[in-house]
Formats: sequence, C-alpha cells, structure tokens
Amino acid sequence: MNVKVESGRQLGVGEHVALGFQHLFAMFGATVLVPLLTGLDPAVALFTSGSGTLIFQLLTKGQVPAYLGSSFAFIAPIIAAAGQWGLPYALGGGVAVGLVYAAVALLIAKIGTNWVDRVLPPVVIGSVIIVIGLGLASTAVGMAGFVDGGSLATPEVRVALFTLLVTVLGTIFFKGFLAVVPILIGIVAGYLFALTQGVVDFGPVREAAWIGLPQFMAPKFNAAAIAMILPVALVSITEHLGDVLVMSKITGKDYYRKPGLHRTLLGDGLATSWAALWGGPPNTTYGENVGVLAITGVHNVSIVRTAAILAVALSFIQKMGALISTIPSAVMGGVSIVLFGVIAASGLRTLVESGIDYGDKRNLVISSVILVLGIGSAELGLGALKLQGMGLATVVGILLNLVLPQNGTSKSQAS
Repeated sequence: MNVKVESGRQLGVGEHVALGFQHLFAMFGATVLVPLLTGLDPAVALFTSGSGTLIFQLLTKGQVPAYLGSSFAFIAPIIAAAGQWGLPYALGGGVAVGLVYAAVALLIAKIGTNWVDRVLPPVVIGSVIIVIGLGLASTAVGMAGFVDGGSLATPEVRVALFTLLVTVLGTIFFKGFLAVVPILIGIVAGYLFALTQGVVDFGPVREAAWIGLPQFMAPKFNAAAIAMILPVALVSITEHLGDVLVMSKITGKDYYRKPGLHRTLLGDGLATSWAALWGGPPNTTYGENVGVLAITGVHNVSIVRTAAILAVALSFIQKMGALISTIPSAVMGGVSIVLFGVIAASGLRTLVESGIDYGDKRNLVISSVILVLGIGSAELGLGALKLQGMGLATVVGILLNLVLPQNGTSKSQAS
C-alpha cells in the first residue's frame, strides 16, 4: 500500500508507519506527563488520546492533520478537584468541559468568532496562562525535592537536577525533530540517570501482564467540582483557535473555512468528553503536532490517524503502562520546572506580542487581579457552587474586561 502526500510523493507502508510513530513520539512525553502529575493512568491517557484523535478526524471529515493529547491547562484544577472530592469528580468536570466546547462550536457556527475576541482578549488570556504556569510552580519544586532542606546528598535531588539540565539544554540547543521533543528526551535521560542512582523500582513491571485493559475510571458529577474546572475551558478553546490557525498557515489550507472552525472545536470537545468518560485527562490540539508538520512537510491526515491507532494499541500493553509508572517523581519534577515555566512565559509572550499597554490602568487592573486570585488560590463560594484558583481568576478577568470602560488604546488592542 502506498500513501500519497501533498507533494505528490508516494509513501510506502514502512515509511507511513515510521512517520506515524514519529507523530506519536512527539506527543508521547506530554501525553503521559499530565496523568502522571494528576494521578490518572498513563495507559488510559494513551487510549483516550488516540481514540479521541480518531473522533476528531471523523468530525472534521479527515481534513485536518491534528493530533489530540493531554492538556496542560487542566493539571492544576484536576489536582485541586481530586484532592477535595476525588479523581472521578475531576473527570466529571472534564466531561462538562467537552460540552462547553460543543456549545461554543454551535455559537461559532451561528455567529462567527468576533465575540470570542471580545470575551477573551489577549490581556485576559495571557494573564490566565501565566497563572496556569506559576500556579503549578510549588508542585514542580516539591516533586524535584527542592524543599525542606533539599540536598545534593539526596539521590532524588541529583536526579531532578540532571533532568532539569538535560531539558534546559535540549530546549535551547536541539535542532530539527529533536527540538519538538525536549520534554520527552529530558524524561528519558532523567530516567536513565535515575537507574544509576538506585531510585527506580521495577516491581510493577515484573508483576504486570503483557496484554490487558488499561485501568479505566468512570466519572462522577458534582456541581462544585465542575465549577472549579469549567472556566479553564475558555483558555483551552483559545489555544485551539491558535493551533488551527497555525496549522492552516503551515499546510496552506484554511481550516477555519473548510471543514470549519465549528467542526474542529466540536471534534476537540467531544474527544475531551470521551476522554473523561474513560478516565483520561481533557484533550487539546497539540503544539508539538504543529511542529512536526512544519519540520517534516508531511501533512497527510492518514499519518496522524496511524499515530492515533498506534497510541490505542500501546495502551493495551500493560508492561508499557507499568514502565511509565516507574518514572520517579524527581524526574517529573525536573522536567516540570522547565515545562511550567515555559507555560508561564508563553503567557508573557502573548501579552508582549499583542502589544498590551500597561500604562493603561485598565489592562494593569485586569492582569493584576487575575494574577493574585489565580496564583494565590483564592476561593469564592455561593452555596454549593464554589470557584477557586485559576477558575475564579478566569471568570473575574472576563467580567472585568466586559465591564471596565475602554479608552482608545484598549479598544485597539481588543480588536
């Protein structure tokens, strides 16, 4: 079997599968990192990532070469909701998030996207993204062991520092395809170093069967847990709009028009609800996928589908899931210091590239309130309904943006 790519060149079966693995390789580290940080099963995340991508391809008529994987934006609210009510209730919030995507997709189909820019301008989105990154800072530092008298005499601290160093150097100096996967390479290098430090326990791998079902988990529903997670959907929706726009530029096709932004967003939303129904984290279109498209020049959707099928197949290899579970928290901590910092820095970049003027007190107030409420993990309840942390910061930021009067500068930046 040969597969034709946009350049007209025919790909053989072997090259087709190899490119599928390459796509999966780019997404693998980030996809399993989210469940490892939140307490979910990495094997389930692989299953819902692959099957969610197939759902997305079905709803977009196989026209958009997007791979869906675990969303970093939901790490903090999932941890918070799981800590208060349990993981099943955090998953219930994930189901609701997907339904919000679907509702927004319907609105976009009816009235277009101009209202999104009005509700979620750069000053709100950039500030919330900073909260997402910095709100997780203590988690990363704690996992790395850099608290309570952390010392180089401790093997876990050495592992975290080595992982951090490799990830930093990879992020700065790697070229080509390696530049797309510095997180995954950091995890692999840190894991290998952890082996030399005697902090890896292979017991779970020895006990696991070769083939079996992932540890699926059904969601439960609680209004307060849903309220904690739901506002973050607005941030990930904006991320979706940006990723689809960049993919359009790379491939030379207008996906906003065909198959339509409403279809891509609906596909993303239903894939997210689907993931939560099985015990996986919310999905998102991946920047890593965009990078692979740009580097390889191969934009054929069948390659992405192959990657999705491979992800589903790997999820049933229990020894693979057990091996992933043996990654020490120090390795994840070292990687997360870079990752969460990059998330926060991307929020700063959003503000800078959008030309936000902080001489304008309106912008200053909106960002200030979002940052303090979000990073300070503020809580505000009304009966059974409770908003806190990032969710509260997002809602308050949106309301401030809608009610505070705009001067000429603010209007030009919002448009």
